[in-house]
Amino acid sequence: MNDYIPENPLIVQSDHTVLLEVHTPRSEAAREAMTPFAELIKSPEHIHTYRITPLSIWNARAAGLNTGSMIAVLRQYAKYPVPEGVAQEIEALGRRYGLAVIERDADGLILRVADAALAELLARERKVAPLLGERLEDQVFRIRLGVRGLLKQALVNAGYPADDLAGYSEGQQLPVTLRTLSGNGESFVVRGYQREAAAAFYQDGQARGGSGVIVLPCGAGKTIVGMATMALVQENTLILTTSQTSMEQWRRELLDKTDLPADAIAEYSSQHKNTGPVTLATYQMLTYRPSRDAEFVHFGLFHARAWGLIIYDEVHLLPAPVFRVTAELQSRRRLGLTATLIREDGLESDVFALIGPKRYDVPWRELEGQGFIAAADCTEIRVAQTPERDMEYALAPRRNQFRVAAENPRKQQVVAELLKQEAGHRILIIGEFITQVEELAAATGFPLLTGKTAQLERERLYQAFRERTVPGLVLSRVGNFAVDLPDADVLIQVSGRYGSRQEEAQRLGRVLRPKKDGRRARFYTVVSLRTCEEDFARHRQLFLTEQGYSYRIEMRDNA
Repeated sequence: MNDYIPENPLIVQSDHTVLLEVHTPRSEAAREAMTPFAELIKSPEHIHTYRITPLSIWNARAAGLNTGSMIAVLRQYAKYPVPEGVAQEIEALGRRYGLAVIERDADGLILRVADAALAELLARERKVAPLLGERLEDQVFRIRLGVRGLLKQALVNAGYPADDLAGYSEGQQLPVTLRTLSGNGESFVVRGYQREAAAAFYQDGQARGGSGVIVLPCGAGKTIVGMATMALVQENTLILTTSQTSMEQWRRELLDKTDLPADAIAEYSSQHKNTGPVTLATYQMLTYRPSRDAEFVHFGLFHARAWGLIIYDEVHLLPAPVFRVTAELQSRRRLGLTATLIREDGLESDVFALIGPKRYDVPWRELEGQGFIAAADCTEIRVAQTPERDMEYALAPRRNQFRVAAENPRKQQVVAELLKQEAGHRILIIGEFITQVEELAAATGFPLLTGKTAQLERERLYQAFRERTVPGLVLSRVGNFAVDLPDADVLIQVSGRYGSRQEEAQRLGRVLRPKKDGRRARFYTVVSLRTCEEDFARHRQLFLTEQGYSYRIEMRDNA
């Protein structure tokens, strides 16, 4: 075959998947060139699989990459000719980005459409039409200020994502500078990729910047990216987080690494409903309402100050009600921080429309190779149940089988063996069910933290772990997020939330902070043999195998 180029690493397929042969001389160059417009699906040892989707193309177009460059990359590195249909689809989808442009004129916002036919199509589109105001010209519509976000959502769903060039309202000024020495006197330097991420978001203050998502591995310093962005914007900032613990971590980092005084950082929580130049709040607080039919009583926080920047920490967990209010906040700069754009509810397009496109992304293994996150060994241990427990599982209603398998008593023996094996290491044990983690805490002697543990007690126990006065902790689901325990290097997962890929990534992230002595992290997942837990475990591991991690399987038939 004349068009066969054996040394090239890509095989482009007509279903829009792209296979990358890892062990070819040009594979790294091909990966770097393709990453901006293709989503990594899985990356086992030899063949990595990518997928080209409308969102991946539009993310690339938002970053300034044209369709000709995307197609040229595929043709440059393809082993076989690129299917013409794939090239045509990239061209067609890429051209759609920016055919509708949101701009600002003397009287407010307008939507300018590329041609009369598309204007007519959108004017008749069921979900777009109600959001369009007066038709000023054949291709220009007035937009009411409050529907800017809703219109962007509707346009993405219609297949014509808008290029939003309307800019941002000026927030109240907040002088903030990053320190060169942290609070404890150690040298503090923002890493190159962290500076690049903040700059990619801000884009020198231009209207094309100021909204979007930064994707970095757990432990890679997303909080520092947020602070670096604050130093660029220099305006009042609202930071939304997943938990009280995460709020405390942000506060510590801000005081340690910026020149902000303590009284500039306010907390809006159940205990303190204060606002300040920098205000910390949780998604849970914002989505509180006294009854199902009541209003969300704390949404006023979004309008409490002239925010120049809103930071959405762990944006992949953004609750649907916060999406709704975010649709009204398109005049504010919006930064999403996450380890993965995967959402279990499938709302990735809403993140794109309302928070903004992906602005920066670094593969986990790349940062591991540079020593910025710890290398990790992942092991799945499959443990048999007793015959009696197998029968209980078989007879249980399907909705209850997962819990029967998850709370397999034989897992305790596996945990005991792992604790002996990992003696001297800094160990976290994490599980889904309270009775299970209570039993493990009693058996191991490790302190237990659950959702009912008071915040002051949580902080005391976390500090005891940091100071090595306790060798390990047992955590319920509260351990999934923002636990700042850099010395933790072993995590034992005894149960999780069904097949959540997000949770698997977050939990591994608890042990990925780089260790001063360079030791590897170890991540153990204990599942019950011959149960639905095995299927859920395979699904949970998908994101991490996409990132290049592999799981070693150990069988414990006679545990």
